[in-house]
Amino acid sequence: MTKIDCEKLRQDFPILDQLVNDEPLVYLDNAATTQKPAQVLQALENYYKTDNANVHRGVHTLAERATASYEAVRQQVADFIHANSSKEILFTRGTTTGLNWVAHFAQEILQPGDQVIISIMEHHSNIIPWQEACRKTGAKLDYVYLKDGELDLDGLQDLLSSRTRFVSLAHVSNVLGVVNPIKEIAQMVHAVGAYLVVDGAQSTPHMAIDVQDLDVDFFAFSGHKMLGPTGIGVLYGKEELLEIMSPVEFGGEMIDFVREQTASWKELPWKFEAGTPNIAGVIGLGAAIAYLTQIGLDQVQAHERDLVNYLFPKLQAIPGLTIYGSQDLAKRTGVISFNLDELHPHDVATALDYEGVAVRAGHHCAQPLIHHLGATAAARASLYIYNTKADCDKLVEALLKTKEFFNGTL
Repeated sequence: MTKIDCEKLRQDFPILDQLVNDEPLVYLDNAATTQKPAQVLQALENYYKTDNANVHRGVHTLAERATASYEAVRQQVADFIHANSSKEILFTRGTTTGLNWVAHFAQEILQPGDQVIISIMEHHSNIIPWQEACRKTGAKLDYVYLKDGELDLDGLQDLLSSRTRFVSLAHVSNVLGVVNPIKEIAQMVHAVGAYLVVDGAQSTPHMAIDVQDLDVDFFAFSGHKMLGPTGIGVLYGKEELLEIMSPVEFGGEMIDFVREQTASWKELPWKFEAGTPNIAGVIGLGAAIAYLTQIGLDQVQAHERDLVNYLFPKLQAIPGLTIYGSQDLAKRTGVISFNLDELHPHDVATALDYEGVAVRAGHHCAQPLIHHLGATAAARASLYIYNTKADCDKLVEALLKTKEFFNGTL
Protein backbone atom coordinates (compact mmCIF):
# COMPACT_ATOMS: atom_id res chain seq x y z
CA MET A 1 0.00 0.00 0.00
CA THR A 2 1.38 3.40 -1.03
CA LYS A 3 1.67 5.77 1.91
CA ILE A 4 0.29 9.29 1.72
CA ASP A 5 2.97 11.85 0.91
CA CYS A 6 1.73 14.23 3.57
CA GLU A 7 4.11 17.11 2.84
CA LYS A 8 3.15 17.10 -0.82
CA LEU A 9 -0.55 16.73 -0.03
CA ARG A 10 -0.48 19.67 2.38
CA GLN A 11 0.38 21.95 -0.54
CA ASP A 12 -3.21 21.44 -1.74
CA PHE A 13 -4.53 23.11 1.44
CA PRO A 14 -3.62 26.80 1.38
CA ILE A 15 -5.31 27.50 4.72
CA LEU A 16 -2.72 25.39 6.54
CA ASP A 17 0.08 27.70 5.48
CA GLN A 18 -0.46 30.42 8.07
CA LEU A 19 0.52 31.54 11.54
CA VAL A 20 -1.91 31.58 14.45
CA ASN A 21 -0.69 33.61 17.42
CA ASP A 22 2.72 33.72 15.69
CA GLU A 23 2.87 29.94 15.60
CA PRO A 24 2.46 27.62 12.57
CA LEU A 25 -1.13 26.39 12.47
CA VAL A 26 -1.70 22.83 13.64
CA TYR A 27 -5.29 22.07 12.73
CA LEU A 28 -6.72 19.25 14.88
CA ASP A 29 -10.45 20.01 14.72
CA ASN A 30 -11.27 17.77 11.77
CA ALA A 31 -14.19 16.01 13.46
CA ALA A 32 -15.96 19.39 13.46
CA THR A 33 -15.04 20.28 9.87
CA THR A 34 -12.16 19.56 7.52
CA GLN A 35 -10.19 22.00 5.41
CA LYS A 36 -10.76 22.17 1.66
CA PRO A 37 -8.13 21.38 -0.97
CA ALA A 38 -7.51 23.75 -3.85
CA GLN A 39 -9.21 21.27 -6.17
CA VAL A 40 -12.53 21.69 -4.33
CA LEU A 41 -12.16 25.47 -4.21
CA GLN A 42 -11.43 25.49 -7.94
CA ALA A 43 -14.50 23.37 -8.71
CA LEU A 44 -16.70 25.84 -6.83
CA GLU A 45 -15.15 28.79 -8.64
CA ASN A 46 -15.46 27.11 -12.05
CA TYR A 47 -19.15 26.38 -11.51
CA TYR A 48 -19.96 29.98 -10.63
CA LYS A 49 -17.75 31.36 -13.39
CA THR A 50 -18.90 29.16 -16.26
CA ASP A 51 -22.01 27.05 -15.47
CA ASN A 52 -24.08 28.99 -12.93
CA ALA A 53 -27.73 28.17 -13.67
CA ASN A 54 -30.59 26.36 -12.00
CA VAL A 55 -30.79 22.62 -12.51
CA HIS A 56 -33.49 20.45 -14.05
CA ARG A 57 -35.70 23.32 -15.24
CA GLY A 58 -33.94 24.97 -18.15
CA VAL A 59 -33.23 23.89 -21.69
CA HIS A 60 -30.53 26.47 -22.35
CA THR A 61 -26.88 25.44 -22.42
CA LEU A 62 -25.84 26.62 -18.97
CA ALA A 63 -28.82 24.92 -17.33
CA GLU A 64 -28.10 21.67 -19.15
CA ARG A 65 -24.43 21.78 -18.17
CA ALA A 66 -25.29 22.50 -14.53
CA THR A 67 -27.86 19.69 -14.47
CA ALA A 68 -25.44 17.22 -16.04
CA SER A 69 -22.75 18.07 -13.47
CA TYR A 70 -25.21 17.91 -10.57
CA GLU A 71 -26.61 14.51 -11.53
CA ALA A 72 -23.13 13.16 -12.32
CA VAL A 73 -22.21 13.76 -8.69
CA ARG A 74 -25.26 11.78 -7.57
CA GLN A 75 -23.93 8.78 -9.49
CA GLN A 76 -20.44 9.52 -8.15
CA VAL A 77 -21.79 9.38 -4.58
CA ALA A 78 -23.63 6.13 -5.32
CA ASP A 79 -20.39 4.60 -6.58
CA PHE A 80 -18.42 6.01 -3.63
CA ILE A 81 -20.60 4.29 -1.00
CA HIS A 82 -21.58 1.36 -3.25
CA ALA A 83 -25.30 2.08 -3.38
CA ASN A 84 -27.36 -0.08 -5.69
CA SER A 85 -28.58 2.92 -7.70
CA SER A 86 -28.30 6.70 -7.84
CA LYS A 87 -32.03 6.71 -7.02
CA GLU A 88 -30.97 5.84 -3.47
CA ILE A 89 -28.91 9.04 -3.10
CA LEU A 90 -30.70 12.11 -1.71
CA PHE A 91 -28.90 15.43 -1.40
CA THR A 92 -29.51 17.14 1.95
CA ARG A 93 -28.05 20.03 3.95
CA GLY A 94 -26.03 17.57 6.01
CA THR A 95 -26.19 14.57 8.32
CA THR A 96 -28.63 16.32 10.65
CA THR A 97 -31.15 16.85 7.86
CA GLY A 98 -30.90 13.25 6.74
CA LEU A 99 -31.47 11.87 10.22
CA ASN A 100 -34.43 14.22 10.70
CA TRP A 101 -35.96 12.99 7.44
CA VAL A 102 -35.71 9.37 8.59
CA ALA A 103 -37.16 10.21 12.02
CA HIS A 104 -40.04 11.95 10.23
CA PHE A 105 -40.60 8.74 8.25
CA ALA A 106 -40.58 6.85 11.53
CA GLN A 107 -43.50 8.94 12.74
CA GLU A 108 -45.59 7.44 9.94
CA ILE A 109 -44.79 3.92 11.16
CA LEU A 110 -44.42 4.01 14.94
CA GLN A 111 -47.33 3.10 17.19
CA PRO A 112 -47.76 3.39 20.97
CA GLY A 113 -45.68 0.70 22.62
CA ASP A 114 -43.23 0.38 19.74
CA GLN A 115 -39.53 0.79 20.48
CA VAL A 116 -36.71 2.91 19.07
CA ILE A 117 -33.15 2.13 20.16
CA ILE A 118 -30.23 4.56 20.06
CA SER A 119 -26.98 4.66 22.04
CA ILE A 120 -25.62 6.91 24.75
CA MET A 121 -22.76 7.90 22.41
CA GLU A 122 -24.99 9.60 19.84
CA HIS A 123 -24.63 13.16 18.57
CA HIS A 124 -27.63 15.33 19.41
CA SER A 125 -28.75 15.12 15.78
CA ASN A 126 -29.28 11.40 16.32
CA ILE A 127 -31.03 11.86 19.66
CA ILE A 128 -33.47 14.75 19.46
CA PRO A 129 -35.24 13.66 16.24
CA TRP A 130 -35.95 10.30 17.87
CA GLN A 131 -37.08 11.92 21.10
CA GLU A 132 -39.58 13.91 19.05
CA ALA A 133 -40.69 10.90 17.00
CA CYS A 134 -41.35 8.89 20.15
CA ARG A 135 -43.05 11.79 21.91
CA LYS A 136 -45.45 12.27 19.01
CA THR A 137 -46.25 8.58 18.50
CA GLY A 138 -46.15 7.09 21.98
CA ALA A 139 -43.21 4.85 21.11
CA LYS A 140 -40.52 4.14 23.70
CA LEU A 141 -36.95 5.39 23.33
CA ASP A 142 -34.31 3.07 24.80
CA TYR A 143 -30.54 3.53 25.06
CA VAL A 144 -27.62 1.16 24.65
CA TYR A 145 -24.73 2.01 26.96
CA LEU A 146 -21.00 1.39 26.98
CA LYS A 147 -18.78 -1.52 27.94
CA ASP A 148 -15.03 -0.90 28.16
CA GLY A 149 -15.44 2.34 26.23
CA GLU A 150 -17.29 0.64 23.37
CA LEU A 151 -20.90 -0.04 22.47
CA ASP A 152 -22.33 -2.82 24.64
CA LEU A 153 -23.47 -5.31 22.01
CA ASP A 154 -24.89 -7.66 24.62
CA GLY A 155 -26.95 -4.75 25.95
CA LEU A 156 -28.21 -4.08 22.43
CA GLN A 157 -29.15 -7.71 21.97
CA ASP A 158 -31.07 -7.66 25.27
CA LEU A 159 -33.05 -4.59 24.16
CA LEU A 160 -34.02 -5.88 20.73
CA SER A 161 -37.49 -7.39 20.50
CA SER A 162 -40.49 -7.81 18.22
CA ARG A 163 -41.53 -4.28 19.26
CA THR A 164 -38.31 -2.72 17.94
CA ARG A 165 -38.97 -0.67 14.81
CA PHE A 166 -35.86 1.48 14.40
CA VAL A 167 -32.28 1.31 15.66
CA SER A 168 -30.21 4.43 14.94
CA LEU A 169 -26.49 4.47 15.72
CA ALA A 170 -23.31 6.33 14.90
CA HIS A 171 -20.86 4.39 12.78
CA VAL A 172 -18.07 6.25 14.61
CA SER A 173 -18.52 8.26 17.81
CA ASN A 174 -17.58 11.92 17.46
CA VAL A 175 -16.34 11.87 21.08
CA LEU A 176 -14.93 8.39 21.68
CA GLY A 177 -13.62 7.72 18.18
CA VAL A 178 -14.82 4.12 18.53
CA VAL A 179 -15.91 2.29 15.36
CA ASN A 180 -19.14 0.40 15.86
CA PRO A 181 -19.47 -3.01 14.12
CA ILE A 182 -22.35 -1.93 11.89
CA LYS A 183 -22.44 -5.06 9.71
CA GLU A 184 -22.84 -7.27 12.77
CA ILE A 185 -25.39 -4.90 14.25
CA ALA A 186 -27.39 -4.90 11.00
CA GLN A 187 -27.80 -8.67 11.27
CA MET A 188 -29.03 -8.33 14.85
CA VAL A 189 -31.47 -5.55 13.98
CA HIS A 190 -32.89 -7.21 10.88
CA ALA A 191 -33.37 -10.46 12.79
CA VAL A 192 -36.21 -8.76 14.71
CA GLY A 193 -37.59 -7.02 11.60
CA ALA A 194 -36.39 -3.51 12.51
CA TYR A 195 -34.71 -0.85 10.38
CA LEU A 196 -31.10 0.22 10.95
CA VAL A 197 -30.25 3.90 10.54
CA VAL A 198 -26.58 4.92 10.60
CA ASP A 199 -24.97 8.30 11.25
CA GLY A 200 -21.94 8.11 8.97
CA ALA A 201 -20.66 11.65 9.54
CA GLN A 202 -17.49 10.47 11.27
CA SER A 203 -16.86 7.33 9.22
CA THR A 204 -17.39 8.27 5.57
CA PRO A 205 -14.39 10.66 5.44
CA HIS A 206 -12.05 8.13 7.04
CA MET A 207 -12.78 4.65 5.67
CA ALA A 208 -14.26 2.90 2.67
CA ILE A 209 -18.04 2.59 2.95
CA ASP A 210 -20.11 -0.14 1.28
CA VAL A 211 -23.75 0.31 2.26
CA GLN A 212 -24.75 -2.92 0.54
CA ASP A 213 -22.17 -4.97 2.39
CA LEU A 214 -23.09 -3.28 5.68
CA ASP A 215 -26.77 -3.87 4.81
CA VAL A 216 -27.92 -0.61 6.41
CA ASP A 217 -31.38 0.72 5.64
CA PHE A 218 -30.42 4.39 5.87
CA PHE A 219 -27.00 6.07 5.99
CA ALA A 220 -26.39 9.82 6.39
CA PHE A 221 -23.21 11.87 6.07
CA SER A 222 -21.96 15.43 5.51
CA GLY A 223 -19.73 16.93 2.84
CA HIS A 224 -17.87 19.40 5.05
CA LYS A 225 -16.32 16.65 7.17
CA MET A 226 -14.78 15.05 4.07
CA LEU A 227 -13.07 18.03 2.37
CA GLY A 228 -16.29 19.32 0.76
CA PRO A 229 -18.28 22.52 1.26
CA THR A 230 -20.56 23.20 4.19
CA GLY A 231 -24.31 22.93 3.70
CA ILE A 232 -24.30 19.75 1.63
CA GLY A 233 -24.91 16.18 2.74
CA VAL A 234 -26.26 12.85 1.61
CA LEU A 235 -28.96 10.50 2.81
CA TYR A 236 -28.78 7.00 1.40
CA GLY A 237 -31.85 4.82 1.73
CA LYS A 238 -32.79 1.47 0.27
CA GLU A 239 -34.92 2.11 -2.79
CA GLU A 240 -37.92 0.16 -1.52
CA LEU A 241 -37.97 2.27 1.66
CA LEU A 242 -37.55 5.59 -0.12
CA GLU A 243 -40.49 4.66 -2.36
CA ILE A 244 -42.84 4.52 0.65
CA MET A 245 -41.18 7.37 2.56
CA SER A 246 -42.96 10.72 2.31
CA PRO A 247 -41.15 13.98 1.47
CA VAL A 248 -40.56 16.37 4.34
CA GLU A 249 -40.41 19.56 2.28
CA PHE A 250 -42.75 20.58 -0.50
CA GLY A 251 -42.60 23.09 -3.33
CA GLY A 252 -40.83 23.45 -6.64
CA GLU A 253 -38.58 20.79 -8.16
CA MET A 254 -40.12 17.83 -6.33
CA ILE A 255 -43.58 17.90 -7.96
CA ASP A 256 -44.88 16.01 -10.95
CA PHE A 257 -48.23 17.82 -11.32
CA VAL A 258 -50.11 20.33 -9.17
CA ARG A 259 -53.86 20.86 -9.19
CA GLU A 260 -55.79 23.32 -7.05
CA GLN A 261 -56.38 20.83 -4.22
CA THR A 262 -53.88 18.02 -4.82
CA ALA A 263 -50.40 17.35 -6.11
CA SER A 264 -48.26 14.39 -7.11
CA TRP A 265 -44.52 13.88 -6.65
CA LYS A 266 -41.69 13.18 -9.00
CA GLU A 267 -40.04 9.76 -8.91
CA LEU A 268 -36.95 9.00 -6.85
CA PRO A 269 -34.74 10.69 -5.92
CA TRP A 270 -36.18 14.06 -6.88
CA LYS A 271 -39.38 13.83 -4.83
CA PHE A 272 -37.28 14.66 -1.74
CA GLU A 273 -35.39 17.65 -3.12
CA ALA A 274 -37.76 20.62 -2.96
CA GLY A 275 -36.65 24.05 -4.12
CA THR A 276 -33.39 25.12 -5.66
CA PRO A 277 -30.74 22.75 -4.30
CA ASN A 278 -27.23 23.58 -3.15
CA ILE A 279 -25.85 23.11 -6.66
CA ALA A 280 -22.40 24.49 -5.90
CA GLY A 281 -22.26 22.35 -2.76
CA VAL A 282 -22.97 19.23 -4.79
CA ILE A 283 -20.30 20.18 -7.33
CA GLY A 284 -17.83 20.73 -4.48
CA LEU A 285 -18.79 17.41 -2.89
CA GLY A 286 -18.04 15.70 -6.18
CA ALA A 287 -14.59 17.29 -6.28
CA ALA A 288 -13.96 16.20 -2.67
CA ILE A 289 -14.95 12.61 -3.46
CA ALA A 290 -12.69 12.64 -6.51
CA TYR A 291 -9.81 13.87 -4.33
CA LEU A 292 -10.35 11.19 -1.68
CA THR A 293 -10.83 8.48 -4.30
CA GLN A 294 -7.53 9.40 -5.94
CA ILE A 295 -5.75 9.07 -2.59
CA GLY A 296 -7.66 5.91 -1.67
CA LEU A 297 -9.75 5.45 1.46
CA ASP A 298 -7.59 2.53 2.57
CA GLN A 299 -4.59 4.86 2.49
CA VAL A 300 -6.55 7.50 4.40
CA GLN A 301 -7.43 5.00 7.11
CA ALA A 302 -3.86 3.65 7.29
CA HIS A 303 -2.43 7.16 7.61
CA GLU A 304 -4.76 8.01 10.49
CA ARG A 305 -4.08 4.71 12.22
CA ASP A 306 -0.34 5.39 11.98
CA LEU A 307 -0.86 8.80 13.59
CA VAL A 308 -3.09 7.42 16.36
CA ASN A 309 -0.57 4.68 17.15
CA TYR A 310 2.09 7.38 17.42
CA LEU A 311 0.10 9.95 19.38
CA PHE A 312 -1.94 7.84 21.79
CA PRO A 313 0.91 6.55 23.99
CA LYS A 314 2.42 10.04 24.13
CA LEU A 315 -0.87 11.39 25.46
CA GLN A 316 -1.19 8.50 27.91
CA ALA A 317 2.23 9.42 29.30
CA ILE A 318 1.09 12.91 30.32
CA PRO A 319 0.32 12.84 34.07
CA GLY A 320 -3.25 13.84 34.87
CA LEU A 321 -4.54 13.43 31.32
CA THR A 322 -7.68 11.26 30.98
CA ILE A 323 -8.55 9.82 27.56
CA TYR A 324 -12.12 8.68 26.95
CA GLY A 325 -13.16 5.60 25.02
CA SER A 326 -11.64 2.23 24.21
CA GLN A 327 -7.93 1.70 24.75
CA ASP A 328 -7.92 -0.76 21.83
CA LEU A 329 -6.42 1.40 19.09
CA ALA A 330 -7.56 -1.02 16.37
CA LYS A 331 -11.14 -0.02 17.18
CA ARG A 332 -10.53 3.73 17.10
CA THR A 333 -10.30 6.46 14.51
CA GLY A 334 -8.33 9.69 14.84
CA VAL A 335 -10.80 11.24 17.31
CA ILE A 336 -9.31 11.55 20.79
CA SER A 337 -11.24 13.28 23.58
CA PHE A 338 -9.56 14.02 26.89
CA ASN A 339 -9.41 16.14 30.01
CA LEU A 340 -6.25 17.48 31.65
CA ASP A 341 -6.04 17.56 35.44
CA GLU A 342 -8.88 19.68 36.85
CA LEU A 343 -8.61 22.28 34.11
CA HIS A 344 -11.70 23.31 32.20
CA PRO A 345 -11.47 22.10 28.59
CA HIS A 346 -12.12 25.63 27.32
CA ASP A 347 -9.05 26.81 29.22
CA VAL A 348 -7.04 23.96 27.73
CA ALA A 349 -8.25 24.73 24.20
CA THR A 350 -7.48 28.44 24.65
CA ALA A 351 -3.99 27.68 25.90
CA LEU A 352 -3.39 25.34 22.97
CA ASP A 353 -4.58 28.02 20.58
CA TYR A 354 -1.85 30.32 21.91
CA GLU A 355 0.55 27.65 20.64
CA GLY A 356 -1.17 27.53 17.24
CA VAL A 357 -2.92 24.22 17.96
CA ALA A 358 -6.63 24.13 17.08
CA VAL A 359 -8.71 21.60 19.06
CA ARG A 360 -12.35 21.47 20.09
CA ALA A 361 -13.68 21.91 23.62
CA GLY A 362 -17.16 21.49 25.06
CA HIS A 363 -19.81 18.79 25.10
CA HIS A 364 -19.44 18.11 21.34
CA CYS A 365 -23.21 17.97 20.86
CA ALA A 366 -23.18 14.78 22.93
CA GLN A 367 -24.30 15.90 26.39
CA PRO A 368 -25.80 12.53 27.45
CA LEU A 369 -22.49 10.82 26.68
CA ILE A 370 -20.38 13.46 28.43
CA HIS A 371 -22.62 13.18 31.50
CA HIS A 372 -22.39 9.38 31.35
CA LEU A 373 -18.59 9.70 31.35
CA GLY A 374 -18.79 11.74 34.54
CA ALA A 375 -17.59 14.94 32.92
CA THR A 376 -19.12 18.29 32.07
CA ALA A 377 -17.04 18.84 28.93
CA ALA A 378 -13.93 17.55 27.19
CA ALA A 379 -11.20 18.68 24.84
CA ARG A 380 -10.97 16.85 21.53
CA ALA A 381 -8.17 16.46 19.00
CA SER A 382 -9.13 14.92 15.68
CA LEU A 383 -6.74 13.91 12.90
CA TYR A 384 -7.01 13.81 9.13
CA ILE A 385 -4.99 13.23 5.96
CA TYR A 386 -2.95 16.43 6.15
CA ASN A 387 -1.86 15.95 9.76
CA THR A 388 1.66 14.78 10.53
CA LYS A 389 3.63 13.27 13.38
CA ALA A 390 5.08 16.76 13.86
CA ASP A 391 1.52 17.97 14.49
CA CYS A 392 1.14 15.24 17.11
CA ASP A 393 4.40 16.30 18.76
CA LYS A 394 3.24 19.91 18.81
CA LEU A 395 -0.02 18.91 20.53
CA VAL A 396 1.85 16.97 23.22
CA GLU A 397 4.34 19.81 23.70
CA ALA A 398 1.51 22.36 23.98
CA LEU A 399 -0.34 20.21 26.51
CA LEU A 400 2.77 19.90 28.66
CA LYS A 401 3.25 23.69 28.50
CA THR A 402 -0.40 24.17 29.44
CA LYS A 403 -0.09 21.82 32.38
CA GLU A 404 3.07 23.56 33.59
CA PHE A 405 1.55 27.01 33.22
CA PHE A 406 -1.66 26.28 35.12
CA ASN A 407 0.10 24.28 37.82
CA GLY A 408 2.38 27.26 38.32
CA THR A 409 -0.62 29.56 38.87
CA LEU A 410 -2.31 27.35 41.46
